Amino acid sequence: MGFSSHISGPLAYHERPGRGPALVLLHGIGSEGRSFAALAPRLPADWRLIAWDAPGYGGSAPLAADWPLAADYAQALGGLLDRLGLGPVLLVGHSLGALVAAAFARAHPARVARLLLASPALGHGQARGAPLGAPAQARLDDLARLGPEGFAAARAARLIHAPETAPELVEKVRASMARIRPEGYGPAVRMLASGRLCDDLAALAVPCDVIVGRADAVTPPEAARRAHGALPAALRGSYTEVPGAGHAIYHQAPAAFAAALVALAAEPAAATGERHG
Repeated sequence: MGFSSHISGPLAYHERPGRGPALVLLHGIGSEGRSFAALAPRLPADWRLIAWDAPGYGGSAPLAADWPLAADYAQALGGLLDRLGLGPVLLVGHSLGALVAAAFARAHPARVARLLLASPALGHGQARGAPLGAPAQARLDDLARLGPEGFAAARAARLIHAPETAPELVEKVRASMARIRPEGYGPAVRMLASGRLCDDLAALAVPCDVIVGRADAVTPPEAARRAHGALPAALRGSYTEVPGAGHAIYHQAPAAFAAALVALAAEPAAATGERHG
């Protein structure tokens, strides 16, 4: 069974029903919830899968703040989980979604059974309202100049390792990115600018694992290792590098990513160590 799409309050989400563990998936800055759909057949059939559209993405209304913090997105996520009646969940954040996932787990440790960060964005630690750094400002300028379609065409290939060998994957990434909206993307860029992932990870009270594509050019393994090292030692789970995968890890290596999710989800407590595919 695949995903079906729903609206709950201000947020849209995509769900595959199940009576087993609840896996909540948070997408990155240039994506959307339904981008996780290809994972569904690779995960246990009894798992309940929930993939949100972050505020301002897909069918979700934007947040009220023009410069929100990760905690504001986490509050929105908490509202969605409340409305869905979900207890402790396995929470997965990809890229920008890692900032939201970590902020939520820090604020609500009893609501997260285990946290998995995929290709995590560390954030840039800027003060809210300060001038954006050049990379962040370039994102906004490019979107304003090119529009979503042109923006996606210019950026999609960077998320795939050896994109010339995988045009169908580049197209998947491009199609999702082409559906971004300025009212969602702009606040997300500013949240990324002010994000401090490692601060949230250092304060966690739930076990956390980190997964990254070995060929990730956007949030490279060095950044993922930094995130992993920031975790409290007692809660520091596995660090996994997936060979042959770029930033869009669940597109480029869905079998390996799903297998890692299943293996990591089966660990009731933090099991330290590295995995290299």
